Amino acid sequence: MSPRPSSTASQNSGIRSVILSHSSSSESYNDLPNNVPEKSLGTFDEKVVVTEHKPVVSSEDDDRTERLDPGVKSVDDVDDIVRPHNDSEPPDGGLQAWLVVVGAMCSTFSTFGYVNAWGVFQEYYQQNVLSHSSPSDIAWIGSIQYALVFLPGLPMGRLFDLGYFRSILIPASGLLIIATFLIPECKEYWQFLLCQGFATGLACGTFFGPVTAILAMWFKKRRGLALGLFATGSSIGGTVIPIVVRSLIPKVGFAWAVRIVAFILFVGLAAANLTLKRRVPPAPSSEGVFNLQMFKKFRSPAFTIYCISTFFVYLGFYTLLTYISVTATSIGVSESFSFYLVSIANASGGLGRIGAGLFADNFGAMNALIPFTALTGVMTCIWPFMGSTAGLVVVTVIYGYSSGSYGSLVSVPVIETGEPGDLGRRIGLLMTFLASGGLLGPPISGLIFRSRGIEAMGIYAGCMIIFGVVIMCIPRFLVLSARRRRGMFTGWILSKV
Repeated sequence: MSPRPSSTASQNSGIRSVILSHSSSSESYNDLPNNVPEKSLGTFDEKVVVTEHKPVVSSEDDDRTERLDPGVKSVDDVDDIVRPHNDSEPPDGGLQAWLVVVGAMCSTFSTFGYVNAWGVFQEYYQQNVLSHSSPSDIAWIGSIQYALVFLPGLPMGRLFDLGYFRSILIPASGLLIIATFLIPECKEYWQFLLCQGFATGLACGTFFGPVTAILAMWFKKRRGLALGLFATGSSIGGTVIPIVVRSLIPKVGFAWAVRIVAFILFVGLAAANLTLKRRVPPAPSSEGVFNLQMFKKFRSPAFTIYCISTFFVYLGFYTLLTYISVTATSIGVSESFSFYLVSIANASGGLGRIGAGLFADNFGAMNALIPFTALTGVMTCIWPFMGSTAGLVVVTVIYGYSSGSYGSLVSVPVIETGEPGDLGRRIGLLMTFLASGGLLGPPISGLIFRSRGIEAMGIYAGCMIIFGVVIMCIPRFLVLSARRRRGMFTGWILSKV
């Protein structure tokens, strides 16, 4: 049978390009033909586009086989690649997907929620076992916890991309439980720093990046809601754990209060390990965990500037949670009630995380992040000037709601632009910036508190957050400018970003 001249070659090329693009598990904008129309994703990175390939296959069997790519054995193989199965897109629901959300909530309850409860430990240590240490020195324990929640994100994210998941979560769960059981045995500052700072933080940090990437595999249209529920687990943990510790210390003592917390963490981590499951297999890769390719993401100005903005936000982000219990007594708040301020902030943060997730799904993550984070900065600035218990509670509730929104959505802009095989590394790069700000923020605030007073500390921390929001507006502008260059009509204020 004689081949058809030019049309056959062009169709053959079209099929081959689709096969290659799908076999690499990515949709890189560099690999696509120039004459295919672009369709915007409405996402964070102005360079990412989706193109529609429409290969034509003749109805004649011999002619169809003749035009196949040499590596494909039958037309059915082409159909499997060109027309993906129903599970090629995230299901955005179903029993397994929601079980993954439940497992993610259990993981963040036991990790980030535990870390968010640091304020109650800071106050207890200052007044009891570490009373000879300065508030700034004690704050380093909490800072290392916060930083290590994010700092392992880059290697853990890359290991996740390479296919490692269960083999790193189970040892991390064991390390967290053992470290918590060892806290009551600590007597010296360096022992607390090792157990509750390094060991606890490192174990918690092993979970955060991979679990975030897992959720992105199961949800797309409802991703904001899924991540909001995921982050709500930390709010529940940050609410429950301080109350448990505060209630149990007078009854059973500090040592057994912490041991009971360790048993609670064991239950949460067991549920997480049983329900978390990746949906798609890892993409083949010959790259190792660390290589220069990991830094190619910084060629995107929007991605780079957004990462920088998170560093400044986190310089002031945890100052209020760290010091509110300690400083509340200075305005006449009873010691028994000051313990609960951390729980109040985390409880309102849970509502903020869910609300922000729903808002982001409908109006865009950046459109939610910017105003909510700015409100967090304002509340941090005015918190030290509250002279009554009622005023302090109001500020705490508003701060908790707005800061919870930022915590749940901070990774959404980079998730939406990551290729399937590169999601963990992209999140890991972002986490590195978060970790740097989270590590330096509370100790710097502690130094300002000791030398300049609580008012100066609040103004410093709040201004750092607001400065980060100003920087965050730049990538939003870059995204909208890129859309306009592609001929899309977008407004500067109301467009979904």
